[in-house]
Parts: sequence; C-alpha cells; structure tokens
Amino acid sequence: MLGKLARQHDPNVLVGFDHADDAGVYQIAPDQALVQTVDFFTPIVDDPYAFGQIAATNALSDVYAMGGRPLTSLALVCFPEKADLEILERILAGGLSKMIEAECTVIGGHSIRDEETKFGYAVTGMVHPKKILANAGAKPGDALILTKALGTGVISTAIKKGKAEQAWIDAAVQSMTTLNKQAANLIDEKNYRVHAMTDITGFGLIGHAREMALAGNVALRLLSKEIPALPGALECIRAEFIPGGLNNNREFAECIVSYEASIDPELKTLLFDPQTAGGLLISIAETDSEEFVFDLQAAGVPASYIGNVTESQKPLIRIY
Repeated sequence: MLGKLARQHDPNVLVGFDHADDAGVYQIAPDQALVQTVDFFTPIVDDPYAFGQIAATNALSDVYAMGGRPLTSLALVCFPEKADLEILERILAGGLSKMIEAECTVIGGHSIRDEETKFGYAVTGMVHPKKILANAGAKPGDALILTKALGTGVISTAIKKGKAEQAWIDAAVQSMTTLNKQAANLIDEKNYRVHAMTDITGFGLIGHAREMALAGNVALRLLSKEIPALPGALECIRAEFIPGGLNNNREFAECIVSYEASIDPELKTLLFDPQTAGGLLISIAETDSEEFVFDLQAAGVPASYIGNVTESQKPLIRIY
C-alpha cells in the first residue's frame, strides 16, 4: 500500500521500503546511519516470558540483517483489558532479557487495549554507510550460508493445536530466542567479504531468497540435502500442521523454483515455511565461506552451506 502513495525524496534515505529490504537506513553523518525497523505479532508459544523473548529476537534481527548494531527500542503492546497483568509483566520481562543481551536500551513504548495480545518492538540501530548489508549485492560465485534451521512456522502451528512434542517445542524456542548477534559481529570484526544478507522470516526461505536474487539480478542454486530442519519440522508437515502463511508463500513464489533432483515432498513444503526470528541468509565470497562457517560454528551458530549464487537465469531458484 505504501507503494501507491506519493514518494518522499530524501537523499539521506540509503535504504527505503521500495527495495523490500529488512530495515530502513537513514544517513545522519558521513560515517553514521540509523537503521530502523518495527515488528510485532500475536503469541506463538504458551509461555509469556518465552513469547517476549521471541518477539524481541525477531525485531532485533532486522537490524543485524542490515549489518547494524541495535541501540534503542520502543515496546509495542496490545493487551486485553481484563487479562492478568502478571502475564504482560512476564512478556515484557522476556523481551527485556533479550534487549539486554543485545545491548539495546528499551526507552519506552506504547500500549492499547485489544481483545488479542500482540507484542513487539520498534528498534533503532547504527551502521556505517559503507558497511550496509542489503539484500542486493550478491555476486555470481558467492556461497550461500544459512545460520538457523527451518521449521518454526509448522512447529508453532502444532503447538497451537496441542500436538507438538516437548522436544520440538524446546528446539523451536531455542532457535527463536537466539539472537543473530554472533554472525553480525563476526562479519563486522573479521571483514569477511559479505555481499548481501537478509533474515529468513515470514516469506520463508524461498520468499527471501527470491528477494535476494531479484535485488542482485542473479540466480540461486540451493542444495536440498544441506538445508537444515528443526527437530519435528518434517513430522509436523507429514501431520499437516501447515500454517496459512506457508500456503500463501508457496502459491506466490513456487513459480520461480525448479526442482532439479528428487526431493522429499516434506522438504519442498518446508522451504516455504514462514519463520519467526529466523536465521540469516548470507551471500559471501566463496573463498571466505569455509573459514566463515567454521568461525560461526565455533561461536555456537549452527550455520550451514546451502548453495551458491549464479548468473541471472530462469528459473530464478534451482534446487538440487
């Protein structure tokens, strides 16, 4: 809808909403730019504290995905008038715990009465204008690295139906409450030749990979056997715990995908699963990729090499 409105022309906007990127970037000095994002949603787990942590991790992720460092945040709260305020306190405490871990200061927020609980943050970060990592910029020959396993959407659906095994819940919550801070810090500290980056959230791996390919005028080659799944994710798909967003993602984006090998139908489905607080998809120079993955794994990040970038061609994404 924003695209239908009159455009504001401001030379300080380095990344705006017209690029389908993870956050906006606004230059305020020759060596400083603000990274700004906002995200909130309804509960996807039963525990209020964990929900707060997930919401914070998810909101912070967009700043990391741009190569930025979070600075401040504002809480966004929708909460039923007659609900127990202790639940809200637990949600806020969970969110605060992740903001503290990210060294991001909560400086306020806004709340309204609503029949359905919703929670999230508007986050402001900082990045050097020459170190912005947009979803554009991937180069043919680059390696593609994914920093988290897929499956939070289907597992969350199983949770809502009361059918998720505890081990699945634990693994999904662990993933959704793990900041993308380690990967962002490694890229900044070691000056790896990262050419493009995005986080995998609501549009699923294929949806966000599509945005990277289109923005960079390249094509992507994914290796199906290297794409990691959370424990229980494929079982959830077999049991048809499919969120509506997954079907929407598949209907929209599968037309630009070709399957070049025999791939299990459950894995095909997982590629379109909408993620919450998902991992980073990183396009990095092939010669840096092995060391980068080693460093990520040494830092506790379950990173995987999942494919590479090729010259632009149709179909846009080939899966082997």
